[in-house]
Amino acid sequence: MSENQKFQLGTIGALSLSVVSSVSIVICNKALISTLGFTFATTLTSWHLLVTFCSLHVALWMKMFEHKPFDARAVMGFGILNGISIGLLNLSLGFNSVGFYQMTKLAIIPCTVLLETLFFRKLFSRNIQLSLAILLVGVGIATVTDLQLNLLGSVLSLFAVITTCIAQIMTNTIQKKFKVSSTQLLYQSCPYQALTLFVIGPVLDWLLTTQNVFAFNYTPQVLFFIVLSCLISVSVNFSTFLVIGKTSPVTYQVLGHLKTCLVLAFGYVLLRDPFSWRNILGILIAVVGMVLYSYFCTIEGQQKASEASTKVTEVKESESDPLMGVENGAESVVPKAPAWKSDKDLHA
Repeated sequence: MSENQKFQLGTIGALSLSVVSSVSIVICNKALISTLGFTFATTLTSWHLLVTFCSLHVALWMKMFEHKPFDARAVMGFGILNGISIGLLNLSLGFNSVGFYQMTKLAIIPCTVLLETLFFRKLFSRNIQLSLAILLVGVGIATVTDLQLNLLGSVLSLFAVITTCIAQIMTNTIQKKFKVSSTQLLYQSCPYQALTLFVIGPVLDWLLTTQNVFAFNYTPQVLFFIVLSCLISVSVNFSTFLVIGKTSPVTYQVLGHLKTCLVLAFGYVLLRDPFSWRNILGILIAVVGMVLYSYFCTIEGQQKASEASTKVTEVKESESDPLMGVENGAESVVPKAPAWKSDKDLHA
């Protein structure tokens, strides 16, 4: 099996793990929040991250992955920013209508595209842009209901979108810059994320619910679902870093909207949640956008790989044949190897 095939299988596995674990935790948290009344989402997320770190520490002790320390300031800043973005998203949901919150989530994709274009000179083809537009229209039709605006909620949503985009771009950038795996990055950033949310979580939850998380009645049933949610979160957090590292922040957001559609469909089929023709139409349009996005990404990826392989072959041939540049009896200058920077640049 070639390296390219292994990479594709790894990417498919990461995407599948992300979808299954995310849908599972949504179902678990829905039972915990809606049925059992445990509405402290930010504090719960801090517990998720703490359990994830402990699980990774055990995995490190069992030598399932190698610890690779790198720039401590980058890790700390990244971890704190991730924690803040999660808190801001929860605040956005609390101070806005559900419809406006869904619009906030939709805004993450165009914002990410804009930031990557401005600061990383990354180009998105018209086909990719079209597929993303179709996806966003579909998800908007399926999920956005009311759009009640207020100043505080709008400001919180703006900061939530910006911090989330930057955090996800950093996830991809740090893994490539320092050559660390998703597991290594998650292990080192988890403590900072958990500590940030553990400090601000109870305060945010009190602002949103006017209840004290430490005064809640923790029945055995509540504890069971909290533990189950924390265990599933290990897979969610790991797959998030894995997907962004193997693909891109934009692809991760596309995957996130796929999860939203699956949760809606699951709620209708098994839980008999209210469903309308608008939901069905929106999901179908979103699925078309996702299929087109996946198709265009695959085609463009194969084209780039083919072009890079061709260029490498041409350079090797020019190095092995010094007479290649001889024409009409005069020797022209043949480009040497330094004309190419590195293999990394060829595949960028």
